[in-house]
Amino acid sequence: MEKVWLKNYPPGVPEEIDLESYQSVTDVFEQAISRFGENPCFCNLGTTITYNEMDRYTDQLASYLQNLPGLAKGDRVAIMMPNLLQNPISIFATLRAGFTVVNTNPLYTSRELKHQLSDSGAKAIIVMENFCHTLDEIIEETPVQHVITTQIGDLLKFPKSVIVNLVVKYVKKMVPAFDLPQRVTFKNALAQGAAKTHRPVPCNHDDLAFLQYTGGTTGVAKGAMLTHGNMIANMQQASAWIKNVVEDGKEVIITALPLYHIFSLTANCLTFMKVGALNYLITNPRDMPGFVKELTGLRFTAITGVNTLFNALMNTPGFEQIDFKPLKLALGGGMAVQQPVAERWQKLTDTPLLEAYGLTETSPAVCINPLTLSEYNGAIGLPVSSTEVSVQDDDGNILPQGEAGELCVRGPQVMKGYWQRPEETAKVLSSDGWLKTGDVAQMDEQGYFRIVDRLKDMILVSGFNVFPNEIETVIAGHDGVLEVGVIGEPDEACGEVVKAVIVKKDPALDEASVIAHCRENLTGYKIPKIVEFRDELPKTNVGKILRRELR
Repeated sequence: MEKVWLKNYPPGVPEEIDLESYQSVTDVFEQAISRFGENPCFCNLGTTITYNEMDRYTDQLASYLQNLPGLAKGDRVAIMMPNLLQNPISIFATLRAGFTVVNTNPLYTSRELKHQLSDSGAKAIIVMENFCHTLDEIIEETPVQHVITTQIGDLLKFPKSVIVNLVVKYVKKMVPAFDLPQRVTFKNALAQGAAKTHRPVPCNHDDLAFLQYTGGTTGVAKGAMLTHGNMIANMQQASAWIKNVVEDGKEVIITALPLYHIFSLTANCLTFMKVGALNYLITNPRDMPGFVKELTGLRFTAITGVNTLFNALMNTPGFEQIDFKPLKLALGGGMAVQQPVAERWQKLTDTPLLEAYGLTETSPAVCINPLTLSEYNGAIGLPVSSTEVSVQDDDGNILPQGEAGELCVRGPQVMKGYWQRPEETAKVLSSDGWLKTGDVAQMDEQGYFRIVDRLKDMILVSGFNVFPNEIETVIAGHDGVLEVGVIGEPDEACGEVVKAVIVKKDPALDEASVIAHCRENLTGYKIPKIVEFRDELPKTNVGKILRRELR
């Protein structure tokens, strides 16, 4: 393997990982059951299920899915729900049945849902009733033949299950009317599956495990083909990174990002399942007071999230009541971790907020900061095991240390390609295995990588490159700022100028104060020429600020 980065692994992290310990993601799941059967596996809305109970539920649902007419090994099953107990059960049941999971954002519009179901060729969908009206609008225009519906409280203990479902449907009126006559309820599917035998389906590293849709912000969403081998590789890479910190059967991880997001799926669900951890599923992390209330009284050892999630948590009353003494690992990904957020998190929790970097196309982890890091360093970290990372120019030449160019990745976690889109695949995946990330990066003298920004988000001011991440980090350091997004605005004189869109923490904050703060920290052409204040910023379902919508 040609070395294109400086070898610098944290103590105990191997240069190469073992890819042969598991044949499939199902194998990971079943080995965890055999090792940790009576341990708690998932907890949600006050109900906890063990690894053995996960085994029973997934066996029943896999049996039901296998006996549906028209489904064969490799066929796609869509899963459309937030973090409920039914979500991981549906994921592992689908994989045990030999099918491919199509993770589907429940907040999709009917247009987005129609595209994903049609593009993936999904023949079945497991969907929460709250979103069935969206499916109802377009199901006749998709290949979907089988519908399994679930309610929020279906797997909660009686009588809470009944009360929750009644309140959601009739008191809060959170379930719009729908008409899906072919549907079977989740509980009915489990009962039918229990009456038949689940047939084990051998899968190998080359078989497709997940279709993870991505890239909808730049056009039509594409399905990244993630094989069982991709997912196992990334799980093993993450496991090697954290093995000196975690203890088998003793970890509790807070899973606030939805499991249909690749970060949460690999980092929380798979990596921590391997060590017998309890995943504490947060159904609605946007309800910050409710989220803080759930965390209060919990003894958790790990938490993952995006920068906006950590920032919002710290600005929610009651945060100071949370017990952070058991916390070993706080990991930020999905977007840049801002220095003011990381420094405040460490001050309040006595635990560093480590930044990691990855993509849907890389299952996702590429670089992670060492767990021994004592404070924020502004880097995305070092490449994980068995992974090459380079900085390349437009012609594919590898640039020397310190120069900025496109970050490129090569390793066993890199996707097979985009589903049925060879031309799109060829644009990002070279013949020798390098994946172009679309991010501008630099490597420092210690081998750490730093993201400068997204190529497409770069602002060109009078011929000078301006990267929004830098401006956002500076502005976020102002005491009066809660959140900020930075974009370029067309300008006749300069080509583009910098525009900052801000949510206030201090109601007295004004444009002059923001500009003065920027003048102290930025060179002239980087200072925003336009400052706009809003009540909120547009974000993705996991909290990443959408610059395209600001534009």
